[in-house]
Amino acid sequence: MLTKDLLRVSRAGGGYHLQFADREHRPLAARVIGTYQGHVGESRAELEAAVTELERGADDFKLVRGLSALLERDATFETDAEIDPERARRAAFEAAEAVGVVTEDERAMALVRAGESLGVSADDVAGALYADLEERQVLIELASRWEPDELVAQYNLSLAQTALFDATELRVRSSDPKALVSAIKRLRLMYEIRRLENDEVGEAPDRGIAEREVIVTGPTHLFRATRRYGTRFARLLRTVAKAEEWRLEATIDDRGTERTLRLSHEDPVRVPDAEPVAEVSFDSGVEADFAARFSTLDLEWDLVREPAPLATGTRVMIPDFAFDYRPGGSARRDSSDESDGGHSEFRVYFEIMGFWTPEYVEKKLAQLSDLEDVELIVAVDESLGVGEEIAARDFRAIPYSGSVRLKDVAGVLREYERQLVAESAAALPDELCPDEDVLSLEALAGRRGVSEDALVDVAFPDHVRVGRTLVRPAVLESLADEIEAGMALADAEKILEAAGFSDSSAILSELGYRVEWEGLAGGTLVER
Repeated sequence: MLTKDLLRVSRAGGGYHLQFADREHRPLAARVIGTYQGHVGESRAELEAAVTELERGADDFKLVRGLSALLERDATFETDAEIDPERARRAAFEAAEAVGVVTEDERAMALVRAGESLGVSADDVAGALYADLEERQVLIELASRWEPDELVAQYNLSLAQTALFDATELRVRSSDPKALVSAIKRLRLMYEIRRLENDEVGEAPDRGIAEREVIVTGPTHLFRATRRYGTRFARLLRTVAKAEEWRLEATIDDRGTERTLRLSHEDPVRVPDAEPVAEVSFDSGVEADFAARFSTLDLEWDLVREPAPLATGTRVMIPDFAFDYRPGGSARRDSSDESDGGHSEFRVYFEIMGFWTPEYVEKKLAQLSDLEDVELIVAVDESLGVGEEIAARDFRAIPYSGSVRLKDVAGVLREYERQLVAESAAALPDELCPDEDVLSLEALAGRRGVSEDALVDVAFPDHVRVGRTLVRPAVLESLADEIEAGMALADAEKILEAAGFSDSSAILSELGYRVEWEGLAGGTLVER
């Protein structure tokens, strides 16, 4: 972003048209880069004088200053002095007080005395006195990331970001809506998604760009606009401009006058190949905190970030998370963005309502009213006072303050789990006859898409339950012939492993043995 005083915009006809740089400004960008490169080793004052000279010869001095401001971020200035300026000043002032400086000769004598006390020359003292002033600092390095074309591109992107800092609302259509919504959530912006009517679609060559519109609320819609929020709002443009096709319409608060800014992929706004100075990372807010803590729980639920959109009338809602039920760990996958592979047969959505503007809360409540046949848990900031309204819409409301309590969420999920176990158990036959000689209950539950608890009342006429394993009686008889008292535990475990047992303790107990341990070296089987 640039500072607001460098914003170049035309308000002709009541509009709001950004004055972008183009190919004809490439030579100017090259001269600005060359000016910085040519002043490495010289003072900031000399550099600024050269840039001012460029401004005089340019059509718009703001353009030169804007290009210069971008290069300034890659420039390193340091104090160039033989001794610390503060020490030099202290020694010089003490010497001047002793000499009583009035004339130039007395000043020279004071500098000589100061140099003697510091072990340097009088010239070194004189050069260091004010070397730390900003205008006297020296440009020691220009780690420039930009060629002229890239500098022009970065200028245009920064110009648009600066304009968006004062936006009250942003409406975006993108050919990559998933990346757009992901960035909005990462930047902690308030948003909603609207499905467009046929007459609103227009003539966009790609209908995917036009069927849905993402509406982002800007910083001036808050009770108090904050620079932190405004900067994130402007940074969203980086993601918008990376899409192959996009259209953006922003309402700008132009010093009290409401104006409309329109941008699209046809404008010279693109993201240069060079990486930005500071990447925007996932904010350590309530959602990120909850996701990190939830991953430590041992539950039969996968946490999915940014699940598939839910239709709510003419709007679209993307809850913060979804919980997919994975009994026995079946088809378990990482807690991450949803892939194209779908999700489990049972999903519970999770929305964390932590925004504080009444308008945004009202929109969220309206969206909930239009949801049908959806299981939803809503964590509600206690300060909003809308928990009862959410519960009245048949959704589970969990109050929180500061952070969402894992215990509360896990408790609701376990209620769903008990219900699912009961339903899956009711759907199972009274008895099952697996083909395998040895089969773990976990594997069988995963195959049937149920939890192990659902198998409690099922009969297995061809097998015996040994701990959490089903085994045919003939296998038990064979093992009884192979395993005997006095055998080393390690040898017995090899036999059991070959037969398909992963847990030796339960089957050894079934065969009538216990282990007599011999320190850490192992153990021996003895009859119980």
